Amino acid sequence: MRHAKSSWADGSLADFDRPLNERGLKAAPLVGRFMRRRRLRPDLILCSPAERARQTAALVARAAGLSAPLRYDERIYEATPERLAEVVSQVEEGADELLLVGHNPGLEGLLELLTGESQHMPTAALARLLLDVEKWGKLGEGAGRVELFVRPKELA
Repeated sequence: MRHAKSSWADGSLADFDRPLNERGLKAAPLVGRFMRRRRLRPDLILCSPAERARQTAALVARAAGLSAPLRYDERIYEATPERLAEVVSQVEEGADELLLVGHNPGLEGLLELLTGESQHMPTAALARLLLDVEKWGKLGEGAGRVELFVRPKELA
């Protein structure tokens, strides 16, 4: 999932510290409620530590009723698709489903790396990939397919 829409209102904030704007504060719970309806229940949430991603993950988890552990990983912020694939490949084997909350262009690139599909991910977009691997450590290029792709404007 890409973080929800962030605010540029305070020019003194570093990119890392930008919070969600009003649109983002509405979109994240909307996606969370969609996840609840679709019974999407990740075992682990891995999130960029950037403020907008942290807020997105918290709002989605609350609206979806998730009890999965939420972990922040600084490698997700400004990550390349290859770096994101490395982060995912190191997820512990007890977690069968993962929610990764991060940023573009890395997430779009990861989706393309893993599925061969090029897809624009606007803010708060959610893609569910089915991976043809038995263990996270076996993750590689072309290892999956897109099962579901949703944008918040489709849910409003």
